[in-house]
Amino acid sequence: MSVSKRWFCLLGALGLIMSQIANAQKAVSPDPYANETKAQKDLRMKWWREARFGMFIHWGVYSVPAGVYHGKEIGGIGEWIMNSAKIPTAEYQAYAKEFNPVKYNADEWVKTAKEAGMKYIVITSKHHDGFAMFDSKASKWNIVKATPYKHDPLKDLAAACQKYGLRLGFYYSQAQDWNNPGGAAAGGQWDPAQKGSMDDYIKNVAVPQVKEILSNYGKISVLWWDTSVDMTPERAAPLIEALKLQPGIIHNNRLGGGFNGDSETPEQFIPATGFGNRDWETCMTLNDTWGFKTNDHNWKSTESLIRNLVDIASKGGNYLLNVGPTSEGLMPAPSVERLKQVGTWMKVNGSAIYATQASPFKSLPWGRCTRKVIGGDTTLFLHVFNWPTDGKLLIPGLNNPAKSARLLIKAGALKTDKKDKGLVIEVPVTAPDPISSTVVLTIAGTDMDINVPLLQQNADGSLALKAIDAVTHGDQLKYESGGDHDNLGYWMTSSDWADWQFEIKTPGKFTVSAEIASQGAPSFTIKVGMNELKASAPNTGSYTEYKTVDIGEVEFSAAGKTSLAIHAVDDGWAPINIRIIKLTPVK
Repeated sequence: MSVSKRWFCLLGALGLIMSQIANAQKAVSPDPYANETKAQKDLRMKWWREARFGMFIHWGVYSVPAGVYHGKEIGGIGEWIMNSAKIPTAEYQAYAKEFNPVKYNADEWVKTAKEAGMKYIVITSKHHDGFAMFDSKASKWNIVKATPYKHDPLKDLAAACQKYGLRLGFYYSQAQDWNNPGGAAAGGQWDPAQKGSMDDYIKNVAVPQVKEILSNYGKISVLWWDTSVDMTPERAAPLIEALKLQPGIIHNNRLGGGFNGDSETPEQFIPATGFGNRDWETCMTLNDTWGFKTNDHNWKSTESLIRNLVDIASKGGNYLLNVGPTSEGLMPAPSVERLKQVGTWMKVNGSAIYATQASPFKSLPWGRCTRKVIGGDTTLFLHVFNWPTDGKLLIPGLNNPAKSARLLIKAGALKTDKKDKGLVIEVPVTAPDPISSTVVLTIAGTDMDINVPLLQQNADGSLALKAIDAVTHGDQLKYESGGDHDNLGYWMTSSDWADWQFEIKTPGKFTVSAEIASQGAPSFTIKVGMNELKASAPNTGSYTEYKTVDIGEVEFSAAGKTSLAIHAVDDGWAPINIRIIKLTPVK
């Protein structure tokens, strides 16, 4: 055998060995879903994707101080009061002697969730204060051993969920623990009693407690990790391995240590376009806090809650809506009242929420859309927030032939008419529901035929190119929404770029300006037809502080379809956020 042949044989053998090692490592991964196929995951996630609506419950010792410490109201969310006020552990633990939720009724809680249209419940089994809401052998700092209540409320909740047919999930703070020594603390520890080995805490408290909550309460459908402070792959591995105690369990993306989980968890906001192929769940409070606070009366309206639910479902996500019970074990009356009102709406419109897929439309001027594929046809549920006063509901750009249309609330066919701008449905002049009325449209086929309308000039001839309407190109540049964000962001690579397609009906000269935030001063170009402008971004000090930049002047010599593109100049590029680009006619 020649030297070259021997060399290739050696390389082949080495490759085979490396492949076998990689497969062996993959096979022994602590993650129970490391080798899961797409079909297996789809089957496991099926109930969750169909549920769309769940109840989050934040309940613990923090409901005793309820946002007040030494007579002073503490800012921030209720369950963080120990950290926010830097309460010493011994003093905080004394609150447990006042935690006696004798008015707690698990059946009433579960019935409240079910009547609201919720399909699952996730409750805090242990939050960052380290207090276990169950009878734990791993720590005496729990509701059975440290309070006068001396009872495990999670057993009652598990029984009630089984009785009324709701799925049960547990929230567990795996990293942060401000009472059990060694637990992590965001911002750093403040009491010598908190000192200890985090590795010992993970081994002796976190892992045993996760095994307890996954072993002692029957079927558990969700494990909701929270915050990955100081987590490493080595610390996370035994925690994720514990999931094997509940085959098929779903867990989120907050464990840390490189384990991505099953779902993204946007908190207190709804992402503008969902998360693509990733499952996701918006968690949100009914007021401004998760854990109960006596003085928080800023309750969301029923209209906001229903429209949030519709908005989330229309983007393929779930809505996990929080309730913060009192130290007596009662859900605040405003929470119960709003959930009943949501439930009334869901009794009529639930079929347009459960088991639906995301909207095929990027946006709709009057509301949102969810859909289901049934046989060879597609049913579109049109959730109308702004009812057309002329009785004509336009579904812009829709070319699929309509087979039928009706109101979900009552029988009776609605007339449809195909127009150049899309499909028009003739509807009653008065909205059936002032918050959100549902029109059911069945169209032929499962492939959507939609012409996306081009952006148009405003009445004064100006044109606003918003971040949400941009088409992004590249690996990282994307639209960001929620909180302080409504912009193009993550522009980390100079090769990424974005453009907008629009129509000019009134040509002429236009000034170009943009609202930009940056911590550098990178250069970029704006290309419009044959025009190319170069400008520099201002250093605004942060990515949420914006300044308007005058970029220059362009001219459109004729009416028609055109585009505007923005590119980075690859010369010391630094990320920028763009909120909007404006074209203003030169007078």
